[in-house]
Amino acid sequence: MPVIDAATRTLVKNIVCDILEVEPEEVTETSLLAEEHDADSLRSIEILASIEVALQVSIEQAEMKRMVNLEGIYEVLSEAKAKAGSKTR
Repeated sequence: MPVIDAATRTLVKNIVCDILEVEPEEVTETSLLAEEHDADSLRSIEILASIEVALQVSIEQAEMKRMVNLEGIYEVLSEAKAKAGSKTR
């Protein structure tokens, strides 16, 4: 399974912070986006779509339920990259 490198983690965190209009220092890898940072369903979809465009990956909308914090996003992203990699072989 592909490891999400530091540059990708930073990019994802910046996307999340931009959409949620919060400072990067306010968001930890385990802080809950909905409960602690007011991420409603529309913002969650915007986060998903922005990550897909920025990183050229496809993530199923059903995976949004796992994307509750940065750790969850990284895990889903890693799986999406692994899935995409297996299709290109």
